[in-house]
Amino acid sequence: MFGYIWPIALVVGANVMYQICAKSMPSRIDPLAALTVTYFIALLASGGLYFALNRGSANLLAEYSKLNWVPFVFGLVLVGLEVGFIFAYKAGWQVSTAAIIQSVFLAAVLLLVGFMFYHEPLQWNKLVGVGICVIGLVFINMK
Repeated sequence: MFGYIWPIALVVGANVMYQICAKSMPSRIDPLAALTVTYFIALLASGGLYFALNRGSANLLAEYSKLNWVPFVFGLVLVGLEVGFIFAYKAGWQVSTAAIIQSVFLAAVLLLVGFMFYHEPLQWNKLVGVGICVIGLVFINMK
């Protein structure tokens, strides 16, 4: 059970810190300049973890030979996520609503992506769940 839960707990914890960091980005720095530091730290952390978790069998060049297009596009996508949230917060979005609102729209789009590209079932309870989330957006945005 722990092996099933810990990845989601990590995602939730990291996402909370992600939103705090994006909201706390100093207004006087260009977000793209700040992201060069962010991704340098990510490079060091990823490399360190790779070697720490693969002791005795770590061969980074051999791993790189297995690459396809995905990590390159993923890098661009991650920059889009970072820049999007930073600029959303600079534009005045509240940390308590920005992530929730994007998550609802993301869930709706991913239901369609899952159905169309991965042949995941589009079940009525998932559609009702998205509908409830959309209704929740109305309540979140009421003043």
